[in-house]
Amino acid sequence: MTDLATRATRVVTSPGGRRRLNGGGPRAGTIIAFLTPFFLPFVLFYLVPVGYALWQSFRAVHRTGGQYGTSYTSFGGFEQYQKVFENTEFWSSIGRIGLFGTVQVPVMLFVALIMALLLDTPLLKLKSVFRITAFMPYAVPGVIAAIMWSYLYSPQLSPVVDLLNHIGLQPDFLGPGTVLWSAANISTWLWTGYNMLIMYSALQSIPQELYEAAKLDGASNWAIAWQVKVPIIAPSIVLTTVFSIIGTLQLYAEPAVLRQISSNISSTFTPNMLAYAVASGNNYQQAAAISVVIAVITFVLSFGFMRLTSKKAGL
Repeated sequence: MTDLATRATRVVTSPGGRRRLNGGGPRAGTIIAFLTPFFLPFVLFYLVPVGYALWQSFRAVHRTGGQYGTSYTSFGGFEQYQKVFENTEFWSSIGRIGLFGTVQVPVMLFVALIMALLLDTPLLKLKSVFRITAFMPYAVPGVIAAIMWSYLYSPQLSPVVDLLNHIGLQPDFLGPGTVLWSAANISTWLWTGYNMLIMYSALQSIPQELYEAAKLDGASNWAIAWQVKVPIIAPSIVLTTVFSIIGTLQLYAEPAVLRQISSNISSTFTPNMLAYAVASGNNYQQAAAISVVIAVITFVLSFGFMRLTSKKAGL
C-alpha cells in the first residue's frame, strides 16, 4: 500500500522542465466531460445570441429599386444607436419604467424584509404555513399571474370592482394614471415571497449568541431587529435590490397581458415591449440596438448601485 501511494503521488519532471503528478488529479478529458453540459448550452443559448444581437445592432438595411425592389444589409456603424437615442418613444418607456422601479422596488423589498423578520421571530406561530403562503405566488408563471389579476381589474368581470362600486369608491385600475401601478402590484405580488426567502436565509445564518448579548444589554425585540439583524443581512438586501433593478428593466409580461384589456397601454409601454414591437416590424437591426442599450443601462444601474452601497458600507 505504501509503495502504491508513493507511486501515485510521485512527481515526474518532463524534459521541458514542467512537472505533473501521476494519478494525482483528474485528467483534462474528465474535467472537460464534466464542464461540457454547462458550457455548451451557455455558449449556444447565451453567448451566441448576445453576440448575434450585438452584430445585428451595427448593421443597416439598404433598399434598391423602390417599393418593390430588393434590400440588403451592410455595416452601418452607430446608425441604429443614433436612431434609438433620437426615438422619443424609447425615452418615454425608460422614464415610465424608471418611475415604476423607483416606487415598486423599495415597497416590495420593504414588505419582503418585514415578512422575513416576522418569520425569524419566535412570536410568529405557524411559520411553515406563513412561509409557504408567502412564497406561493412566485410559483405562478408571470403570464398566468397577469391574467389572474387582469380578471380582478376588469370592470366587467371583477367581483372586487363590483364590491368597491357598491360602497361608492368606483376604482379604475386600468385608467391612464393607475394602470402602471396595477402592473406594479402584480410584480410585487409575484416577487415579494422570493426576496423574503433570500433575506430569511441570511437571517438564519446569524449566530444566536448575538441576540443573547443584545438582550443582556437591554435591547428590545424591535431594537434587535433593526439594529442587529438588518445591518448584518445588508448584503442580502443589496443582492435582492440588484435582482429587482434587473427585473424592472426586463418588465414585459404584466403590461403585455394588461394591454389586451386596457387601451392605456401601448405597444411601446416598456423598453422590452418597444424592442418587440420594432422587431415585429421586421426592423431587427434597430430592435437589436434597443436591446443592447437596455442591457447597458441595466449593467450601469445594477453595478453602480453595488459600488455605491459598497462604498457606504466601507467594503
